[in-house]
Amino acid sequence: MRSKWYKRYLEEQPDKIFQKGKVFVLYGPRRVGKTELLKKLIAPFEGSIYAGTGDNMELRDILSSQKLSQLDLNFKSYDLIFIDEAQRIPQVGLALKLLIDHFPDKTIIVTGSSSFDLSNKIGEPLTGRSTTRILYPLSINELFPETGGMKIREQLENLIIFGSYPEALTSEDINEKTEYLYALRDSYLFKDILELENIKNPSKITDLLKLLAFQIGHEVSMTELGNNLGIAKQSVERYLDLLEKAFVIKKVGGFSRNLRKEVVKSSRYYFWDNGVRNAIINNFAPLSQRNDHGMLWENFLFMERIKTRHYKRIFANDYFWRTYDQQEIDLIEERDGKLYAYEFKFSPKKTRIPKAWEKAYPHAEFQVITKDNFIQFLI
Repeated sequence: MRSKWYKRYLEEQPDKIFQKGKVFVLYGPRRVGKTELLKKLIAPFEGSIYAGTGDNMELRDILSSQKLSQLDLNFKSYDLIFIDEAQRIPQVGLALKLLIDHFPDKTIIVTGSSSFDLSNKIGEPLTGRSTTRILYPLSINELFPETGGMKIREQLENLIIFGSYPEALTSEDINEKTEYLYALRDSYLFKDILELENIKNPSKITDLLKLLAFQIGHEVSMTELGNNLGIAKQSVERYLDLLEKAFVIKKVGGFSRNLRKEVVKSSRYYFWDNGVRNAIINNFAPLSQRNDHGMLWENFLFMERIKTRHYKRIFANDYFWRTYDQQEIDLIEERDGKLYAYEFKFSPKKTRIPKAWEKAYPHAEFQVITKDNFIQFLI
């Protein structure tokens, strides 16, 4: 289905990938193009290459043996070692540590589609020995250099409805887009969770996501979700944690510094991709036939902002802000001790800064993001 390749942000940063003495780890959801990207980058590499996958039983056995003699025999002759789906290899972190310590002049690259499993396995063993990046679905930052601003504006409804997974974005046929997203929902979305965790009621995960899909921009009650699903609050919390670590949803907490009436004990959840969210609720209707414009716009802008900051290495803490008397702001970024407040409005009506926020945080910046200025905000 995919007919066009959009240049990914990592193609501008080969020095981060080809580092001797460090393991480059690329996380991200399934089907966003991690393997394809790295194969593209590795192709012109001048030197001998080994490319394997965590599904390979022999590779798993050799790496998990943690025997230097086996590592030396099997990997000594390669200048670059590339391992896809590394989370499938038992104790892969220790194996990678042995490889990089034993062969400090080699380049080692690994990918993983589930951060919770791969990070648990490599985090501590590779402290100081790794560089980590995330590959998201395509971003406005990656589209803009090739399409320009006008085409992004013309594609905006498509991005809001069908999201930006590469195969959904590049297909021009609506039926192909929807079929792809339904296949993604059914075949890939929960694959890591179901394979790596003992989930007794997998259908509850889908039901939980359906509930979250209608609560974008609103605080989520664990007790209420548990009651609706007929499961314990602790199970809800576990499922939410797994879904976040599997790159399906993202959690955001409330911001508070000065006021008693600020909401801080609950969280909001966003979907990594609008297309996935709409596949979960079985709704790809055009915007003119929907009543969830605000949710879709907020989810789209929030995740695009996360992509922008990750790719540009802008480090910040994320929050929403709301008071018990219903004054609220969609996104608060805390960067280098300074506050930046952003309100997302699909309709370009005039929006004023909440009085309680202005009084409590007079030095914070405030900006309303609409269809008129979203490109500037994201690039």
